[in-house]
Amino acid sequence: MTDDTARHSVQDVWLSIPPEEMPGLPEGPDYLFWDGGPDGTQPYPGDPARCAVYVVPYMKAQEVRVGPLAHMPNVRLVQTLTAGVDDVVPHVTRLPPGVRLCNARGVHETSTAELALTLTLASLRGVPGFVRAQDRQEWRSAFHPALADRTVLILGYGAIGAAIEDRLAAFEVARVVRVARARRTTERGPVHSIEELPELLPLADVVIVVTPLTESTHRLVNEPFLARMKDGALLVNVARGAVVDTKALLAELESERLTAALDVTDPEPLPAGHPLWRAPGVLISPHVGGPSSAFLPRAKRLLVDQLTRYVNREPLRNVILTTGTAVM
Repeated sequence: MTDDTARHSVQDVWLSIPPEEMPGLPEGPDYLFWDGGPDGTQPYPGDPARCAVYVVPYMKAQEVRVGPLAHMPNVRLVQTLTAGVDDVVPHVTRLPPGVRLCNARGVHETSTAELALTLTLASLRGVPGFVRAQDRQEWRSAFHPALADRTVLILGYGAIGAAIEDRLAAFEVARVVRVARARRTTERGPVHSIEELPELLPLADVVIVVTPLTESTHRLVNEPFLARMKDGALLVNVARGAVVDTKALLAELESERLTAALDVTDPEPLPAGHPLWRAPGVLISPHVGGPSSAFLPRAKRLLVDQLTRYVNREPLRNVILTTGTAVM
């Protein structure tokens, strides 16, 4: 028996959604529920060394999410329920060769795109000011920018970026500029490369950031990037906080040259007293792009399909990397 066959014969699957809530799971594995518990101290449901498939708990502390991996020498598949995997990659790459890390592509597009449009519209139309005025029982009417007739740049044109453009179509924007790591053509039009940003940024009234966090995108939205944005432009970040240089953004906000809507921040959670809370022209939501009523049905469908593929030794979906090979 080869090492790979021996490892594949290990049948424990750790699920972060109770298996009884997922009809259609394939027969064969022993399904064990573990999500760390409310405070992250839930005992392991079994011997981690027997775990073949680990579904990373959703919306848990970092140490809870990745903690079991150090004790899983026979794990073959690590499935996240997030689109981004930047916090899991360093821990997976320490595992033996052949472990596949898969993300939750197909789960979060709808919810994250909805939030991106919500933040954009709320910021442009002055909704935070309306809420504060309502708290003071003040009737304060004024003109605010519309999304119609504006140019929107989407930075990170993957599945979520395309879902954002789907929703922009109804708002009569003047133009959508698509930017990704590499240049390509889609049915909707060209996707520009990141290298073209210096020429593209001055055209955009709204810049929506949805790129994954990698070494190359860490603080991509820095002082030179922000300086290229036109006066009065809006920056919307629904990606990862560390894609944006917080110090550089604060300088632009405090000068009131730019505005921002942030679902993610660096640091995160944003601590009390941080100057971002008080900066003019900023709307902050607490990283809620994914958690909505759309999450669970899509997550369950993904897991049932993925585990069926795993049991039948069929190609898996959403493979981000396989340990022992070059990181994609």
